[in-house]
Amino acid sequence: MLRPLLLILIMLAALVALFLAFAVYVRVAPSDPQVWNVDPVTAPDPERPNFARVDRVVALSPDEAAERIAVTARREGAELLAGDEMSGTWIARTALMRFPDYVSIRLIPEGDGTRIVALSRARFGYSDRGVNAARLARWIPD
Repeated sequence: MLRPLLLILIMLAALVALFLAFAVYVRVAPSDPQVWNVDPVTAPDPERPNFARVDRVVALSPDEAAERIAVTARREGAELLAGDEMSGTWIARTALMRFPDYVSIRLIPEGDGTRIVALSRARFGYSDRGVNAARLARWIPD
């Protein structure tokens, strides 16, 4: 009677250990700028559906648009991985599990405004449940 219970407890402990190991890996896995810093204008859509895109022209100068995006990104805890605020990639993390998402943004002067092209994508998982689209809606000015 005790032997099956012990086996179940060992299996449960192993599952918890695997979950914790994955949770730690997600937080400490290196982010290679050569892999994640892409030009959102030319980058193809990822194979998995855990991404979102924005291509919009706003009535702001490139400097104003860059400042608004950077303020919002930093307020949410994002860090610039590569490039600069005019053309670069940010690392943003999901709220609960702290999964890294990569947000590549390029600002292009267009007339009196700025064309903002952005690609936000998850590194892990298959579905992002709209997290990347919601992030771009918050970050990218109208």
